[in-house]
Amino acid sequence: MPKITIQDFLKKKTEKKKITMLTAYDYPFAQIVDEAGLDGILVGDSLGMVVQGLENTLPVTMDEMIYHTKMVSRAVKNALVIGDMPFMSYQASIEDAVRNAGRFIKEAGASAVKLEGGAEVAEHIKAMTRSDIPVMAHIGLTPQSIHRMGGYKVQGKTEEAQKKLIEEAHVAEDAGAFALLLEAIPIDLAKKITKELAIPTIGIGAGPFCDGQVLVLHDVIGLFERFTPKFVKRYANLKAETLKAIKSYKEDVENSAFPSEKQSFK
Repeated sequence: MPKITIQDFLKKKTEKKKITMLTAYDYPFAQIVDEAGLDGILVGDSLGMVVQGLENTLPVTMDEMIYHTKMVSRAVKNALVIGDMPFMSYQASIEDAVRNAGRFIKEAGASAVKLEGGAEVAEHIKAMTRSDIPVMAHIGLTPQSIHRMGGYKVQGKTEEAQKKLIEEAHVAEDAGAFALLLEAIPIDLAKKITKELAIPTIGIGAGPFCDGQVLVLHDVIGLFERFTPKFVKRYANLKAETLKAIKSYKEDVENSAFPSEKQSFK
């Protein structure tokens, strides 16, 4: 299987083929996701919650994102690796945005970056794409804006809010984004945006009409239990299986069943 590129994302939209994505944050899981044949892997700042145990994504740093993206990039042979730009890595200035986005490509081995926002980051997207850094934009529920939004709430529920999101989608496309992540917005709105844009839309809590879907890996395999968003479908319960294995190990050690002669040297 050849390496997936942003051109493949655009081609899939044209051919009406769904784009498949998951998050990953380390070498072992990235290797598994890549082996499963997914089109893209997002090294999300969601690692702050599912890996670091934080309450939200805001404390995650650029150095931490580079560290995790490096691990993922080492593991991946085919999928498009996208580095998620953390809070305050691009908001302060366009120069900061280009410099930090460049770190994902140069240092971490990613092929693209993602950043949150619409019209307010249009110039940032333009500057990045001029520097040959492919950008996925992100509108709707943007977790880095939880204080302004008053928490993790569905966006675009009023006519005015829907109009604004449609405008922001077009602004992101016109600025040069190669794809647009739509998070926690009504089905019909996501369908309209998807139909109007030439670039692919990737949904997370945005219904079935987006050009592709992404979920947090730890939600999909049952390794994150603090809360489960409505849009998540759990496909396995690895926590239960892992807990069972560790308890069996503990019991074997306590009963002198492990290590046996088979696991010992002579």
